[in-house]
Amino acid sequence: MSVRELRLVVTVEDHDEAVRFYRDVLGLPELADFSSAEGNVVLLDAGRATVEVVDRRQAEFIDRVEVGRRVAGHIRVAFEVADAAATTTTLSAAGAAVLAEPVRTPWNSLNSRLTAPDGLQLTLFEELG
Repeated sequence: MSVRELRLVVTVEDHDEAVRFYRDVLGLPELADFSSAEGNVVLLDAGRATVEVVDRRQAEFIDRVEVGRRVAGHIRVAFEVADAAATTTTLSAAGAAVLAEPVRTPWNSLNSRLTAPDGLQLTLFEELG
């Protein structure tokens, strides 16, 4: 048995705004629109997916490094981007709340933390080499 795809399903109150934010601002290409009379669903391509399993202590450490205090819930979505500072600015202008500006981490990436307009907590990370 093997998993072929990880699909993160985000339920939102304002579908059009969420699609605009993730597709048009963050730049996730639209793969399909399965909307019907029953409801709206748009599938966006977020590149390669991984599942990062951390314990409570590590989650607390990550939050301290990125934000300075514990803020994440059970699920947080991280996007690797080419320029964490510029993407943070762009998403902020599009309605995301910046919890922490980009910071260099002990694991040699530049990370920022935001809350998307739909309430999903996001980490943007830029690998520094």
